[in-house]
Amino acid sequence: MSRFDRKSLLYLCAFAVTSLLAGCTFAAAQVKQSSTPLTASVDARSGSFSLDTSDRSAALHGAAVAAKVDRQWLRAADYGTPAIVHEHATGELGEAQSWTVTYSGASGKPDLIYRLRLYANAPFADIQATVRNSTAHAITVQDIRSLELAAPSGIQLGGPEAEDRVLSDSFSEDRPEMKIHDLGDASNQLHRGVGSQLLYNRKSGESLFAGALTSDRFLTILRIHLAGTAAAPQIAAYEADSAGTQELTREYSLSQAPPKDQVELSVTVDPGKELQSERLLVSLDRDYHRQLETYGSLIRDLHHARVTSPAPMGWWSWTAYYADLDETKARANEEWLAKNLKGLGYNVFHIDEGYSVARGDYLTPNMKLFSSGVGEVEKKAAALGLMPAIWTAPFEVSDRSWVYWNHPEWLVRNDAGKPIRLTGADSPDGGRLYVLDPTHPGAQQYLRKTYSTITKEWGVQYIKLDFMEDSCIEGTYYRPGTTALEAQRIGLEVIRSAVGDSVLLDKDGSVMLNPVGIVDIGRVSQDTGHNFKTIKASATGIAARYFMNRKFFVADPDAFMVTAGEGENRFNLEEAKASIALSAVSGGMMEIGNDLPSLDAQPERLALIENPRLLAMARLGKAAVPVDLMSYLPEDLQPSIFFLGEDERSSVLTVFNWSDSDRAHSIALDALGLKADRSYRVEDFWDGKEIQSCRSCVLDIRQGAHSVRMFKITEVPESLKK
Repeated sequence: MSRFDRKSLLYLCAFAVTSLLAGCTFAAAQVKQSSTPLTASVDARSGSFSLDTSDRSAALHGAAVAAKVDRQWLRAADYGTPAIVHEHATGELGEAQSWTVTYSGASGKPDLIYRLRLYANAPFADIQATVRNSTAHAITVQDIRSLELAAPSGIQLGGPEAEDRVLSDSFSEDRPEMKIHDLGDASNQLHRGVGSQLLYNRKSGESLFAGALTSDRFLTILRIHLAGTAAAPQIAAYEADSAGTQELTREYSLSQAPPKDQVELSVTVDPGKELQSERLLVSLDRDYHRQLETYGSLIRDLHHARVTSPAPMGWWSWTAYYADLDETKARANEEWLAKNLKGLGYNVFHIDEGYSVARGDYLTPNMKLFSSGVGEVEKKAAALGLMPAIWTAPFEVSDRSWVYWNHPEWLVRNDAGKPIRLTGADSPDGGRLYVLDPTHPGAQQYLRKTYSTITKEWGVQYIKLDFMEDSCIEGTYYRPGTTALEAQRIGLEVIRSAVGDSVLLDKDGSVMLNPVGIVDIGRVSQDTGHNFKTIKASATGIAARYFMNRKFFVADPDAFMVTAGEGENRFNLEEAKASIALSAVSGGMMEIGNDLPSLDAQPERLALIENPRLLAMARLGKAAVPVDLMSYLPEDLQPSIFFLGEDERSSVLTVFNWSDSDRAHSIALDALGLKADRSYRVEDFWDGKEIQSCRSCVLDIRQGAHSVRMFKITEVPESLKK
């Protein structure tokens, strides 16, 4: 994969990864197995493990496991010498070496076990820890830590730690919003990720990646703890936990809740039973794109991801009108869409929040806004040849809804049996929000009725499922011992069974991994809006999650905006181009977020939506690779350069300027992976005018603030050369 050449700071370069073969070695105090391109060591006395690259350029040393049992931490030091079993194995990445390390024999304590699998032909390992209750009484488990490094030198990436950058995925697309941080740029000396985390050293090019392979019961939380100063940071500790969601919900949806509602996950394990952590993938490599893309492929295969549907294109109401949508505006937009853009592929007609009386009561219309009912508007969309689409928040229940007043027993409760209120997440209409318990038979029937009516009676073919991070809370569920993630998955499966296989489900506002295999589409960025600031803020999520497109789900980058607007919501034409280009490089959904009839008076803005090259790019459905994802220049503020290989002869290069000043880049085409001995024609993407034709091209790109440049690059066959 290509990156910025740090020596010149002007050209992109490609790193070649060399695989080295090594033999098996053993040491008196270690069980050690070398492989390609990683080696693994398990210390025979402590049971800790280490991973090294074959050339020793990067390492993870002295890793251990731990568990929080009966609210007390258990670690290897609490046990004697572990039992170690080493054997050959096969895993998702092929041949592997496997170590099973068992800590046992401590009086009154359960056994602590982990399995480490190291792959023979890939720079990856996976880890899973287990708590086995070998005692005579039931225990409770709050946390299983499958990776713990307490030594300051435990992570070595071959360069100064001040050169490290950190990419931490989040609890949803915006909890917190995605940013790539320099190591010293940390809140409270902590970098926390949910699901996955990437640590990259800009000087050496080495990186450490860790990502959850499963989401069966627990949330995977990764933490890099720091010491030192912002200018001279040091990694003091590193850990990966399988835990409940309470650490995150206490900061967001339950941020102002009383302690009794901030329930800590506690899973009971009976004598003779076991509880396993989620599986964790770990990699050391000099190609972080390969790490991310391999991870994405594993998720696709393990979870049977639904990734074959075409990326939807169309219109949605929220950024066009927000809460001011009514039946008249909806009908005007569906008619305009059908008349002007349906033939180009923009056929999704998506009504967002405001059509119903309350969250949790989607079948009862807001009569002030939709006197005919939203179902009639959706049926009209279908009659016009559009795809009817709608928004819901499936597991939130407003105190203004029918569910709240008639079936409070369907709500998630605290230990005292009282419904838990989402104090940090009241709905726009002022309603207080609670959480539906998807394990309750009555709540399941409510979900079936709601979603079967929306699809089978209203004809809706696309449903957005929102605010699932807010409603993913620990508490008392109807089904005993259920975790928040388990409950959410149960609810999603009920919805899928109700709507059938052909309806598109879009996860918006949830943990990235948990809905995979049930939903078709997934939000990968925070909300956009009618100003460049929101577009810029959403770009890092789109770049950082590029590998999820067609691996986890089809990417939903949120809506793009092209109309001029007014005041703070004013878009100039270059900013409008940046907005629509950002959606295009995601390789996913293309939704127009403007009042459509207003485009009649803005032909230059409408031309962006109708651009044939952009439409071809959207139909291809491939995410462009952010080549400077972790190596972007400080002056660029965030990843700015995206490259899409459309086919063997045609490519698209997209360069954003997120800054408030003019920027310039020189980019060698062969550094993008194009062949140096071939000739290429480079055209302006928007108007098709040729910029240059050359062999071994270097593009000198200059652009103003808040802008995007896009280039169509086509190989010129020998027979056509002049």
